[in-house]
Amino acid sequence: MKPALSVSLFGEVSSEFFRLLSGGSARLYIDALDAIERAAAYRVQGLEREEVLELIEDVVAGYGEAAQAEDGIALSTREKARAVCEQLARAGWIEEEQRGDWRRLIRFHANGVTMMQTLRKLAFPEGVVFSDKLVNVCTTLARHDPATDPMLREPWQHVESCVALLQEGIAELRSMETAIERHARQQLAASTLKANLSVLFDQFAERIGHACYAELVRARLPLRLGEARRRVEELEMDAALLEKMQSEVVRREPRLAPAAAMARVQVRLDELTTLLESVVPIADAVDRRTAEFTRRSLARFRYLQNTTSENRTRVQAFFETLNRHGTARPLADFEALGAEVPPILLHEMRLPAGMESLFKPRLRRSAGEIEPLDEEASEKQQGDAVRRLHAAMRDSLTVARANRFVDQILPERGASINSNDIPLRTDDDLADLIACLLHAHTSDAHYRVAVPRTLRDTDEADFDRKLTYRIERFSLTRK
Repeated sequence: MKPALSVSLFGEVSSEFFRLLSGGSARLYIDALDAIERAAAYRVQGLEREEVLELIEDVVAGYGEAAQAEDGIALSTREKARAVCEQLARAGWIEEEQRGDWRRLIRFHANGVTMMQTLRKLAFPEGVVFSDKLVNVCTTLARHDPATDPMLREPWQHVESCVALLQEGIAELRSMETAIERHARQQLAASTLKANLSVLFDQFAERIGHACYAELVRARLPLRLGEARRRVEELEMDAALLEKMQSEVVRREPRLAPAAAMARVQVRLDELTTLLESVVPIADAVDRRTAEFTRRSLARFRYLQNTTSENRTRVQAFFETLNRHGTARPLADFEALGAEVPPILLHEMRLPAGMESLFKPRLRRSAGEIEPLDEEASEKQQGDAVRRLHAAMRDSLTVARANRFVDQILPERGASINSNDIPLRTDDDLADLIACLLHAHTSDAHYRVAVPRTLRDTDEADFDRKLTYRIERFSLTRK
């Protein structure tokens, strides 16, 4: 029987190991450990004590004088760094070695490295994914063809594999649920419409809504899980497969009695059933949190729209008042309008047209004669025409045009095509291709562009001839 977790844990590390992470100076210790661990990762033989003290000094200096006090006594930055270093050594985060040449080398303890990796995962969560682990389990359990059913050939191996995949898939659902909660907190903290829409579209929609949550919906887990649970019930009633799994357990552990091996098989099948039954409630919780996030995002958007537009309404009312009462009147007479117009608070006001800038212009320019054009355009006129043409091309080469072109040549998601295989027959097709290249790195693009030259990290490029142009070779992939 395994000992209790606490017994094994505190047999490896001291209680002081964790106390550093919860005391009043926890932030200082964590940042110091982060700096030391990153530096020690590239120095297998260890760090000099002076190097470690310099790293800690930089961290202490960043926290100011408040972090340098200890037991009410103000310490210098060097003294505080030395005290922090000694505390880390006593707690077991770092190890100090005294060399024969009086050198003192410091290494980061292996337990500390493991703990720092966990802390970084908590501080900087990885991108949420929903892979096909749960779908693979359902597919494996749902096969009934004797020729392809893996359960009939190696039942125990696949039962263990299904349990492991279910645990990983449930962990992905939990991560998705946590990520939605994180986005909900960010949404509530958004103080502007821009921040609100950024959380909704740039973060939630791109990383969760259109990615892992969409895959969860397409997986149709409730239907597949029901069939998988029925298959597990069949396994529990199949004496031949149970005996086969029992034999495999005994083969792996010869000291195990047959009755104990059968008990282990039953326990693992019960665990498989429990995991299968727990997937749907967690998926339902993800659905509820997604709906709640959408509702809160809409409510937050309306709130910000109502509160942040108050100044806009005031400015609009101010200029409407000026239009009604200030026509053809000098700026200096605005105060005579009374309470309807607030006083103009301008420090050392300087207006290009003076204080009478709101008067209608006294002189009106008469329409001149239209000069005939020369037969040949001048260089300036040609330049103006080219600039207008460039502006028109920029306006027309939109990301929507690029997406339509990709949808035509790559109707299936995930499909790819090389540039030399892209059919270009007219200049309009060439403009479509240019639009794809212009918007390849935008968030609205439904495709990706990869250039072999950048992947090979070389200056030598291959070119394809399209119409009368040479285009550097690339590959186009639809997302």
